[in-house]
This record gives sequence, C-alpha cells and structure tokens, in this order.
Amino acid sequence: MTATRPARTTLGRTGPTTSALGLGCMGMSDLYGPADETESIATVHAALDAGVTLLDTGDFYGMGHNELLIHEALRGRNREDVQISVKFGALRGADNSWLGYNASPAATKASLAYSLRRLRTDYIDVYRPARLDPNVPIEETVGAIADLVKAGYVRHIGLSEVGSETLRRAAAVHPISDLQIEYSLISRGLEAEVLPTARELGIGITAYGVLSRGLLSGHWSNERQFAANDFRSFSPRFQGDNLTHNLTLVEALRSIAEAKGVSVAQVAIAWVASRGEDIVPLVGARRRDRLAEALGALDVTLTPADLAAIEAAVPAGAAAGDRYAAAQMAHLDSER
Repeated sequence: MTATRPARTTLGRTGPTTSALGLGCMGMSDLYGPADETESIATVHAALDAGVTLLDTGDFYGMGHNELLIHEALRGRNREDVQISVKFGALRGADNSWLGYNASPAATKASLAYSLRRLRTDYIDVYRPARLDPNVPIEETVGAIADLVKAGYVRHIGLSEVGSETLRRAAAVHPISDLQIEYSLISRGLEAEVLPTARELGIGITAYGVLSRGLLSGHWSNERQFAANDFRSFSPRFQGDNLTHNLTLVEALRSIAEAKGVSVAQVAIAWVASRGEDIVPLVGARRRDRLAEALGALDVTLTPADLAAIEAAVPAGAAAGDRYAAAQMAHLDSER
C-alpha cells in the first residue's frame, strides 16, 4: 500500500505552509543509541519524496551533527521546498553532558549564526528556544529572534515546552507560529491549559513524542536492551514495573489496531492527528521502513467508535511514570 501524501497546512495563524506531518531528526544523531548516517540521509530523502517538507532539528543534537546531516540530505534539493525548524539554547559538554540553557539575546544570535553555517542556508524557517531559560525573560529571547526576523535570517518564531503564561508573554512581543510540545496518547498534559491558550492566540502545535519515544510503536518489549547513550535507559516510563504497566496499554491499543488492519504506531499517530487541524505530528523515524509505517497513518481514519475504544483502552493519565526524570522536569515550563 502506498501511503497518502501529507496534506498541506499552516503552522498557526502566522506560520509557514508545511506538510501536515513532519520528520523529527534528533534520533539520527543523538539520544536514542547508534544510528546509521547513510540510512538517516536516505530516510530524509524518502520523506521529502513522499511530500514531507517539515524537518525538525536542534543545534545541540549531536553537538551540531544533526544540522550537518540535514545539510547533506538537502544537497541538490530546492531549499524553498523545505521548512527547517531549529531549536537552540541547550548547552552540551564534550562528554555529552547537559550544562544548562542559555537563551540570552547574545547567545540567541550567536547560535543562529552557527546554525546557518552548519545547515549552509541563508535563513531558518522556524527558530525556537528549546526550553525556557529561567534566567532570561521570554520577552528578551523573543525580541532577539524578532531582530533576526527583521534581518531576514529567520522567517518565523516558535517556542518549545512552555506554559500558557509564557505563550501569552511571548505573543505580546511577536507573533508565534507554533509551540513544539510532547503530545501522545500517554502524554496529554497540554490539553487542560496550554492547548486552549495556543488556540486562542492562533498558535499551532507541532507535536513530538507521538509514539512516546518508541513505547507506543508496538515494537517495544521488556527484553529490549538499551544502548549506552539511549535517553530511555533512565526515562521513568521505561523502567521496571512502569514499563510492564505501560506495555499493557500498548497491547490494549494493539487489539484496536489489529481490528482495523493497521499497526499500533499508525493508530497512535492517527490519534494525535485527529486532535485538530492545528496539530502537526512529528515522527522520529530514522529508518525508511519506520518512515513508511508512519506515513501509513495518513490512510487511517478513526471513527467516533474507534476514538471511544482508544480512549477506553488508554485513558488520559493511564501511563505509569513521568515523561522525564525529576532533574529534567525542572526545565519544563509547560509542567509548572
């Protein structure tokens, strides 16, 4: 079966026109164990050929490696046909350690300059701080990116993992195209306050973690071993009894998927897409077969009966364990 090409949509009221499904490229360089660079580039090519035009990255993914990889993947392609979303602000050490966040105006503008050079591009489509810097008012960070918009280096301003109050303060400085935030069947914290605020302000949602880092893919098991640099090795939802419980939710979802003749991952992605036309799921495929499976979600129509069955199988709050370890949660303004 050939998957339907992603529809086109606009990120929020003021953002770019892009595909209604995006490719998250982090895992091609960092945090999920080893990845094959040749296969990663082939996966980006396959996504572009299938009509996926939104590529999401961060300057700290592999300490610049991900941006260099995207540059290589886009070699010979028409730059105007692709929308590149870049996160910045996270500080990394040579040993892969996390050193905090810096979204000061000077750091914002310096980070942008390095991203432009690594990506070999004249502009970034959406530029966003990866997290709220507790030492810098969001107005200063957004103001600095607004200067970059005026200079032509950035086309749209986005945010990531911030709460309702921060969204309002940021939007008062400059139009915000979209909020990137985790959203899946088992990560639904944005629904109470953040999503209504974003919709009130005309801010779109680019949803990452739609498969909860592979947990909802239908391919995970209790026996799977973690690579040394795999983020999931210390993610609460992948530990001990939490994992056992969460996999029972996946099996309940599998029954629904099998009844429709599709995969667990396709149901999980289709569910996120069904939450609204202003929500663009980002799939973190780093292999062509996983990308093909994700694209198949575009052909899945969830009826009201399907949605009710999914809600019964995986109700809000059903997951065991937080989505991040306690030390990381301290950096999530969206959780405050």
